[in-house]
Amino acid sequence: MARGIEGTRIFESDKDREDFVSRLASQVEATGLQVLAWALLPNHLHLLVRTGRRSLPSVMRRILGGYAVAFNRRHRRQGHLFQNRYKSIVVEEEPYLLELTRYIHLNPLRARLVRDLAALNQYPWSGHSVLVGHVRRSWQAVDEILGQLAPTSREARRRYRAFVVAGVHQGRRPELVGGGLRRSAGGWASVAALKRGRERWACDERVLGSGDFVEQILHEAESQATAGWSARVAQTLPSLIERMARTFGVRETEILGGSRRRPVARARAAMSAVAVRSLGLPATRAAQALGVTAMAVLRGVDRGLGYLRERRLDPERLAKEVIRK
Repeated sequence: MARGIEGTRIFESDKDREDFVSRLASQVEATGLQVLAWALLPNHLHLLVRTGRRSLPSVMRRILGGYAVAFNRRHRRQGHLFQNRYKSIVVEEEPYLLELTRYIHLNPLRARLVRDLAALNQYPWSGHSVLVGHVRRSWQAVDEILGQLAPTSREARRRYRAFVVAGVHQGRRPELVGGGLRRSAGGWASVAALKRGRERWACDERVLGSGDFVEQILHEAESQATAGWSARVAQTLPSLIERMARTFGVRETEILGGSRRRPVARARAAMSAVAVRSLGLPATRAAQALGVTAMAVLRGVDRGLGYLRERRLDPERLAKEVIRK
């Protein structure tokens, strides 16, 4: 789900909606993305997809970034259009696929963009009208949904309509949008971070499924992310050390040399805070770089956050700064 910044309308006209749909369709063709359900509302949108040859963040950057530029140009506005976080949920298909499809497709009715189900059947800006056969969109993965319901399209559509009717009065369902579930933020590395109790900034991501499914996702994330993400982050440590030395007025060699001078100790603690909390680096890796123990790094994290606050420095922003270098 993506929302307009501070409730901004992201669709002002059908031309805007056509533009977005066109960009979505182009990513289906270019990347093998499967669009299972979708709905466009005035200030936000919902997508249920299976990724193809490109990662979800890559696809979303292309769709949302390109659309925002075109929207601003059409409406002579400047600045960000979307909130800097988009919600994504890793979903266990059985039994959530049909439930999420129905939930997403009923959004226009819940938002009172249409009067009733008959009007929803004709509403062109959600996948529901495609599934019931009133609108044709060749890029939507219709068979992936209808095939869950019956072997023939006619019977599957009948069952789908009945399924949607049964959900009309359910209202908002927090359990289908991540409420109360285990949270992370920012791709596989951050799903892995759930076990270590920390988050990153890229997106707000949740795992929706049974306990076994959640544990499987976390296990896969841990094994995939630890080596790759930690190695990439470790490459940023020289830049982070240089930044902390400048901030606290000490030499880089002092930070690495075990000095206990107050400014040096503060610089080292601040570096620990950024490395562990914001960059997601294991304390053992940060300890190796600093020449101290992992326990010393962990003890320094909270103090380091305090030292950064005193200087009105945002650890998340510092992390982004060193990653860009």
